[in-house]
Amino acid sequence: MAFARKVWKLLVGVKDGLVLIFMLLFFAALYSILSMRPAPEEVLDGALLVKLDGVIVEEPQAVDPWTLIASRGVPTREHRARDVLRAIEGAATDDRIKAVVLDLDYFLGAGQVHLSEVGAALDTVRAANKPVLTHAIAYTADSIQIASHASEVWLDPMGGAMVAGPGGSATFYGGLAERLGVNVHVYKAGRFKSAVEPYSLTRFSDDARADMTGLFDSLWENWQVEVRQARPKARVREMAMDPVGTLKAAGGDPAKAALAMGLVDKIGTREAFAARVAKIAGEDETTPDDPGAFAHTTYQVWNRASPLSDAGKAIGIVTVAGSIVDGTAGPGTAGGDRIAKLLDDALEDDLAALVVRVDSPGGTITGSERIRQAILRHKERGIPIVVSMGNMAASGGYWVSTPASTIFADPSTITGSIGVFAVVPTFENMLGKIGVTQDDLRTTPLSGQPDILGGFTPEMDQVLQAQTEHAYNLFLSVVGQSRRKDRVSLLPLAEGRVWAGGPARQVGLVDRFGGLDDAISFAAKKAGLSDGEWHAQYLEAEPSRLQAFFQSLGNEEEARGAVTMTQFAVAQRNAVLGSALEDFERMAGTPAIEARCMACPPSARLLAREVDVPRWMAVFDAFARR
Repeated sequence: MAFARKVWKLLVGVKDGLVLIFMLLFFAALYSILSMRPAPEEVLDGALLVKLDGVIVEEPQAVDPWTLIASRGVPTREHRARDVLRAIEGAATDDRIKAVVLDLDYFLGAGQVHLSEVGAALDTVRAANKPVLTHAIAYTADSIQIASHASEVWLDPMGGAMVAGPGGSATFYGGLAERLGVNVHVYKAGRFKSAVEPYSLTRFSDDARADMTGLFDSLWENWQVEVRQARPKARVREMAMDPVGTLKAAGGDPAKAALAMGLVDKIGTREAFAARVAKIAGEDETTPDDPGAFAHTTYQVWNRASPLSDAGKAIGIVTVAGSIVDGTAGPGTAGGDRIAKLLDDALEDDLAALVVRVDSPGGTITGSERIRQAILRHKERGIPIVVSMGNMAASGGYWVSTPASTIFADPSTITGSIGVFAVVPTFENMLGKIGVTQDDLRTTPLSGQPDILGGFTPEMDQVLQAQTEHAYNLFLSVVGQSRRKDRVSLLPLAEGRVWAGGPARQVGLVDRFGGLDDAISFAAKKAGLSDGEWHAQYLEAEPSRLQAFFQSLGNEEEARGAVTMTQFAVAQRNAVLGSALEDFERMAGTPAIEARCMACPPSARLLAREVDVPRWMAVFDAFARR
């Protein structure tokens, strides 16, 4: 036995030594990869390839290396909108670029404003007498909006197109709460503040329905106008209103239906499409035997080979994207402390002006106020403050916009929703059904409050409602000062009402139409700077080398299964489930007074989220434990 123990110890020692050597080699190799200097990249003569495999977002989420290692697959790619736009707009004046090619086979969607901005960039290319070609297996409203600006739209013979306007179903939990005996305490200020309704009702209130219907009608009309102007022969409304009839008229063939409705120009395989591009842009000399290849430079390479100028004074740009929360969350989520630190760190950068890019449905009022105060510290320096609104800048998103002297938006921007709410569930009725009771022993009306198991006292209810109304009055105050409106004239615009960008400009919540570049140029002009005397300085933390390495995983040329109409249905399912999961996470989380917009659609990244069963179980467990 003694000999066996010695042999066992020897084997364990050998095993430990091998593991140690392996780990040292692994980290040495990883360090070498992270430390190596990449070869200089150059733009080739040919096409600019914009492969939108995933979603377009204002600010991509940071990649957590350890989560990525534990993941079952490669995460859905998130394309930063400004990177896509810069490359496309640059292609218009780049003599090396003969055409712009959009690969939409893997495209899952974007916000309506981002889609309009991409379309405008493509118009710039076509105005420079350069062709724009797109290819996809499945076109939906999002990809149709982009493709309508192309000179040639190709569709795979096995594909199709689907036109669906904004809107859909909303999930309400009021009936579930009643059945389970959960007492949902709702505190709100603002007649139209509908973000509380899913937790306490079983259907839209009349006010919410009227408000949201007006918003969706505006967005739907904006979409149709843009597509009709870019592609007059497209019969999008007919296809949207009678999808079955148009499909039957084409013998049940979705590709032929799309062609008949004028949504596409040609039906052809990827190989046929590549051959057509090769005639315009040239053949790919590196892979002469690949029938799906053509000479090209990806938009990522074009950007890296074309660094931004740093001449002149700096115009600072800070991004507020995603839900606004307390703490340091993000990028992709607007952590109030994180964004405030970025702004405070830039106080010594001698910025000539500050542009705040907002693409957020709102969130906590404490996080929103943290960001607003940090913006005001720049305003105290006497520099111009300009806001550029993206897809949505509602509720807390509008709160952080109030320090600006000028607000830019798009006609399809969702904004307003000036109102606040809080939702807190208590479980005294549920526990009573299973024989769990509580008895009170208090020294004051608020002893032991808030008590989510025993319920709230009347005084606790009144305190929370008073705090909510105070937050609303503060919201009205900061908006009134910013927009130079008294309470009487502001109230009809507030009360939680949501506005599309066009109506918002008419009522004075927005000043000008334009994108981020327009806002930056305007801010530079307000600072007294001419062209060539300034440069854009984005206030954002640089990712670590490890994060940058994992961010680059998944080659830009990597082939994935193209998106079909069935997969779009799966993506929509994931968005619905993901939205419901966020609802339960808010219910199970720490109670907070929020300025959040219900009418704001789910972010594009929700379409790409896989159904996370363990996360669902964890959230429901937390909800049940409360």
